[in-house]
Amino acid sequence: VQLVESGGGLVQPGGSLRLSCAASTSIASIYVMGWYRQAPGKQRELVASMTSSGTTNYADSLKGRFTISRDNAKNTVDLQMNSLKPEDTAVYYCHGRTTFGVYWGQGTQVTVSS
Repeated sequence: VQLVESGGGLVQPGGSLRLSCAASTSIASIYVMGWYRQAPGKQRELVASMTSSGTTNYADSLKGRFTISRDNAKNTVDLQMNSLKPEDTAVYYCHGRTTFGVYWGQGTQVTVSS
């Protein structure tokens, strides 16, 4: 399974970005897909995840600002990020888990700065 992220970039505080992750296979077979992030000098942390049945899980600090969605027809999982803060600056990674293993994208940089 290959995961390719897109949509990162530079945004001002308070702005929005939408990240997208495209999978090389049907995501219906990927029972958990999600987003993690890693800021400089920090550990990688969960942002949000969604199971194939639609159950979502968010980092407590991000609830209400970030929304994860998946489109099984397009084999994509998106992350809508609103009211962005400088502390959201990080590399964002797409993640997928199947019965055969765990997969990561190459990451996309999100920088929140004025």
